[in-house]
Amino acid sequence: MPALNTAILLTAPTAAGGSAIAVVRLSGPLVGEFLQRCFSKNPLRNRCVHGELRDGEFVIDDPIVVLADDGSWADVSLHGGAWVVESALALAGREGFDLVPGGTLPLPNAAVSDAGSAFEREVLAYLPLARTEPAIRMLLDQPNAWRRAVGAGMDARSVLADQTLWRLLNPPRIAIVGEPNVGKSTLANQLFGRQLSITADLPGTTRDWVGEFADIGGLAVVLVDTPGQRDAEDAIERAAIAASQEQIEGSDLVLNVLDATARPTNAVDRPGALVVVNKTDQPSSWDFRSLDAIEISARTGAGLEKLRREIHRCLGVVGPNDSRPCWWTERQKALIAESIRDSRPLDLLKL
Repeated sequence: MPALNTAILLTAPTAAGGSAIAVVRLSGPLVGEFLQRCFSKNPLRNRCVHGELRDGEFVIDDPIVVLADDGSWADVSLHGGAWVVESALALAGREGFDLVPGGTLPLPNAAVSDAGSAFEREVLAYLPLARTEPAIRMLLDQPNAWRRAVGAGMDARSVLADQTLWRLLNPPRIAIVGEPNVGKSTLANQLFGRQLSITADLPGTTRDWVGEFADIGGLAVVLVDTPGQRDAEDAIERAAIAASQEQIEGSDLVLNVLDATARPTNAVDRPGALVVVNKTDQPSSWDFRSLDAIEISARTGAGLEKLRREIHRCLGVVGPNDSRPCWWTERQKALIAESIRDSRPLDLLKL
């Protein structure tokens, strides 16, 4: 059976429909002929070559092309606008490549079929989901970690209970809630590492929830800064508060922020929430010491490292920088559970 010629989009688009960079992988015997005809430079094996991708005399884009050592595939790194990607894939289709559905994460099997085992394919398929350096390092180390563990023996129950790598690749959602002017947006900006939420000493400054990725000590999370929870007279603010409830209810963890300088007027208790007392760098006006809370100053940064560690603990993330065998797919999780149930040795590298 002759080898297939395929073209697949390896990168997923953003919510707006495009992305900064889009990678199209071309595989099969037609790769060399396609690049000679449609790429302006001679591709080099295992080297990045910058040139123009042309459809006849028309220049689609100026991508970077990397050709595999054996010439069997090439990755074409395009500018990620939707039109550019569609035009490049259409050109590949006219040149004899079968278009494989892609652009989703984890990568489909067709995009990682050159990897040897199912385990190795899962490493490659989930690699684009690793948004932080600890996540990348931990995922890439899994083949070696499992080899070491199998040789030394392992506690399969401990491996099954460890959600760290799964959490690193599937960012949890964290909602920051609290009354107006307790410093939610200042805390959010500290955790984002940049100014995304507007801050001011005025209640109701945040009129809508703000959601964006944040790196919490190596753990990527979707951090949601919500409007201050109060009985607002303004109709727009009331609507924003109501809309934020869906974000709060759908979160994996809620940070309930209190103000050390102003006694809360609503109930402090929010079941399942992590209580955070802010503004502890200022004179307090009520006794919050009896609360099981993390004390911080979002303005100065005091206590934030402890808060990050507590977020890890609440989400079941332990030692994201450690080297140990973990699971990160439902297939792996089921195989580990089966090995425990059947009391048989476990080696995911062979399954």
